[in-house]
Amino acid sequence: MANNVAPFFQALADPTRRRVIELLGDRAHRAGELAKAAGTSAPAMSRHLRILLETGLVADERVPDDARLRIFRLRREPVLALQSWLDQLQAHWNEQLGGFKRYVEEKEQS
Repeated sequence: MANNVAPFFQALADPTRRRVIELLGDRAHRAGELAKAAGTSAPAMSRHLRILLETGLVADERVPDDARLRIFRLRREPVLALQSWLDQLQAHWNEQLGGFKRYVEEKEQS
């Protein structure tokens, strides 16, 4: 599972891309809207969006009336994969900490 989420973490290591994900979590946006909201240039936003598209975190759709216009949206599947990985990690640590707690309590009683 860790190999499946590694590209997502690499893409999300950049603060601008994290901001884009936050914005797309609310609703779909055009690239220009994302660039303005993130405080970056259109060419820089294009590079960020290309990385997010390649990792599958976002998807784009062409507007039927204007083939030049693309709308970007957050994809649910990668977010669910990340959440599943984090849930597994949390379960592991809960188990480890539970075992440590039992060990300490047993030591205190002896």
